[in-house]
Amino acid sequence: MAKNIYRIGEKELTLDDIEVIITENLKLELSQQAKERIEKCRDYLDRKIAESKQPLYGITTGFGSLCTKNISLDELSTLQENLVKSHACSVGTEMPSVIVRLMFLLKAHALSLGHSGVQLITVQRIIDFFNNDVLPIVYDRGSLGASGDLAPLANLFLPLIGVGDVYYKGKRCEAIEVLDEFGWEPIKLKSKEGLALLNGTQFMSANGVFALLRARRLSQKADMIAAVSLEAFDGLIGPFMDCIQKIRPHKGQIETGENFRKILAGSEIIEREKKHVQDPYSFRCIPQVHGATKDAIRHAVSVLHTEINSVTDNPTIFPDEDIIISGGNFHGQPLALVYDYLAVAMSELGDISERRVAQLIMGLRGLPEFLVAEPGLNSGFMIPQYAAASMVNQNKMYCFPTSCDSIVSSNGQEDHVSMGANSATKLYKVMDNLELILAIELMNGAQGVDFRRPLKSSPMIERFLKAFRNEVPFVREDVVMYKLIEKAAAFLKRWKCDF
Repeated sequence: MAKNIYRIGEKELTLDDIEVIITENLKLELSQQAKERIEKCRDYLDRKIAESKQPLYGITTGFGSLCTKNISLDELSTLQENLVKSHACSVGTEMPSVIVRLMFLLKAHALSLGHSGVQLITVQRIIDFFNNDVLPIVYDRGSLGASGDLAPLANLFLPLIGVGDVYYKGKRCEAIEVLDEFGWEPIKLKSKEGLALLNGTQFMSANGVFALLRARRLSQKADMIAAVSLEAFDGLIGPFMDCIQKIRPHKGQIETGENFRKILAGSEIIEREKKHVQDPYSFRCIPQVHGATKDAIRHAVSVLHTEINSVTDNPTIFPDEDIIISGGNFHGQPLALVYDYLAVAMSELGDISERRVAQLIMGLRGLPEFLVAEPGLNSGFMIPQYAAASMVNQNKMYCFPTSCDSIVSSNGQEDHVSMGANSATKLYKVMDNLELILAIELMNGAQGVDFRRPLKSSPMIERFLKAFRNEVPFVREDVVMYKLIEKAAAFLKRWKCDF
C-alpha cells in the first residue's frame, strides 16, 4: 500500500485495510490490473449486444417482473438512467458519512473485479466522489437485501448522473452544482450499468464492516471492564486458568482466559485468600460467554471478508467463457444470517454485564449496598442498574432475527428476500446500547475497587483506573448520574486496549 493511497484491484480487501483507509483518510486509486479487467468486460459486452439475437436480462430487457419487455438499442441508456431514478426510494434517517464512504469503497472494489460490464469512467467517478468527500444522501430504510440493496444504492449513485443531493464541504446541495464545480460531466450510463450500480450488497456490507470493526473493539473492552468488576467483587481466578480452557478448547474461550490472566497479573486483590469458593455465573462463566461472542465475531468476519471480495451484481459477465448469466449473487442471505447472529452475540455481552452490575450493588462480600458509603441517605448506584436493564431489554427486542422474514416483491418475480439490510442497521442500536451498558459496569466496577483500598489491583488495571478517574470521580454522595454515565461512555470510546 503506497503512502496515503490504496490501489483498488491489486489484492483482496480486508477489514484491516478498510480500517486504515477510513481512519487514516487514504485516497483511492484504480490499479492497472483493475482498469484492464473493467475495459475488457465492457468491450466484450458491447460486442455481445451488437451480435446477440436473444434478449439479455436487464441489458436489452426491463427489470424484475418486466424482464419480458424488450428494449430497443437506442433506448438502452435511458433504460439505465430510469432505473437509477425510479429505484431511489431509501427513506428514514440519513446514514452517517462513514457508511456512505464505505459503500463507495466496496462498490468500486466489486466493480474492479471485471464481471459487471461498467465503463471505466463510471468506476473512476465513484473514486472521485470518495477522494473529494462528495457524499450523497442515503437513508437507512428501503432495502430488502435481495436484489441487492436497490433503494439505498440508487440514492448513492443518483449524483453520478447529476441528480439528487450530496453533502460537500459541510453543506447539503444539489449534485449537479458539485459536478459543475469540479468540471465533471454527468455519467452517461451505458447498457447494464444501472443494474451494476444498484444490484449488489454494498449497503449491507458497509454497515456490517463498520459494525464488526466496532464489535472487535467492544469485545476487548468488555474483557477489561469485566476484570475490573471481578476485582471489585473479590472474585476468583480459577475459572480463568489455562487448564480449564484446554479441556473445552473453543478458540474464543481460550483467548478470553488468556486476556484475563494478562489483565490480572500482579493483583493483590485476586491473589489474596478468599472466604468464598465459587462466584456467580456472571463472573465464573466469563470465558464461556465472552469467548462465544469472540467466536461469533470471528465467523462474521470470515463471511464478510468473502462478501466484500465478491461480485454481487446481476447479470454477471464472463468474457473468457463467452457467457452472461442472470443469477442471484445479490441475495443477502449469507449476511442476513450472520448479522442476526452477531446481534445476539453482542447483546449477550450487555446481558452478562448488567448481571455483574446487579451483583456489585447488592451489598455482598464487604461492599456497601448500592456502592455508596451511606445507603439510605444516598441511593448511590441503584438507578444506573435500571438504565442498564432497560437497554438489555431493548437489545433483546433488536435480536429478533429479520432474516427469518420474507415479503414477496416485484409482482412475484422476487419472491424470497433476505431482509439483510434491516439485520445490518439494527446492529447499530445493539452496539450503542452495549457501549452504554459497559460504561455503567465500568463505573460500578471502579467504585467497587476503590472500596477495596488500600489493596491494589494489577498494574494494568491500576493504569486503566487512574486514567478513568481523571475523568469520572469516585462517588461519595449522590450526584447527577447521567452526566457521569456520559463521561464514562466518552472515556470508553477513546480508550484503546493494550493487551
